[in-house]
Amino acid sequence: MKYWLVKSEPFKYPWEQLVKDKETFWDGVRNYQARNNLKLMEKGEPCLFYHSNEGKEIVGIAEVSKTHFPDPTIDDDRWVAVNIKPVKPFKKPVSLADIKANPELENMGLVRQGRLSVIELKKAEFDTLLKMGETK
Repeated sequence: MKYWLVKSEPFKYPWEQLVKDKETFWDGVRNYQARNNLKLMEKGEPCLFYHSNEGKEIVGIAEVSKTHFPDPTIDDDRWVAVNIKPVKPFKKPVSLADIKANPELENMGLVRQGRLSVIELKKAEFDTLLKMGETK
């Protein structure tokens, strides 16, 4: 099992909208490394939902509900999407500042490659983030 972090700008698609929709396809990824990460995602794998640009915090846990398929927003077979669904909100959002301040997370993809929109996490990173968010 792999663990993921997906980023969304809250003015475009916030956590609350995912909860309301109950499921969505994660599209619009136009970075090859992020696209390759989408291709690695398996059904049932957890994804931390991160609000980027404004908020800059992890706000919930989602999971992959459908593996990669052609991105329906573009007529170019190089790009893919996956479906995700909400699992639960974080009791306490975890800010980027708190992540950067935690030495256990200094090598995390969000810290090293901040512009990447789909990031694989190590299990220890995932567990640390859950603890920081007071979420099980």
